[in-house]
Parts: sequence; structure tokens; C-alpha cells
Amino acid sequence: MEPKRGQTVARRLMKGVMVAELLGVFGVYALFHMMNSSRDFRSSMNRRFPSILEVYYRSNEWAGIYGIRESDLQDWSHKQD
Repeated sequence: MEPKRGQTVARRLMKGVMVAELLGVFGVYALFHMMNSSRDFRSSMNRRFPSILEVYYRSNEWAGIYGIRESDLQDWSHKQD
């Protein structure tokens, strides 16, 4: 028995949504990893997208990791001098 046309379109749509969600999750993880491993990348994020950097700092503070924001600000202020 052949599936109805609406069912095949719905399945394709669901697969597309799932692929988009997986790409989003992997993209967010890659961004977090880059911010977590490079102070220079965090500096460029601070200039371009400060709200995303704020989410990074708050997520770390929520997880119990403190002091990243302060050490970044201290390092960036020394570079400006």
C-alpha cells in the first residue's frame, strides 16, 4: 500500500526540521568551544556581538565557573594601555 502524499510531505518536513535543529546544536557547541578556548575570540565577540558574549559569561556563572569575565576585562584593559 502506497503512503498518502500528505504523509510523505510531513515526513520530509520533519526530517528537515530535525536536520536544522542538529545543525543549530552543533553550531552553538562550536561557538561555545571557540569562546571557551580563546580570549582573543571572546574579545572579537565583545566588539561584534556583546549580547552573545554576555550569554556565555552567564552560562558559565550559572554552572559555577566564576572569574572569566573579570580576567578578560583585566587582560583587555592591559592591552589598551
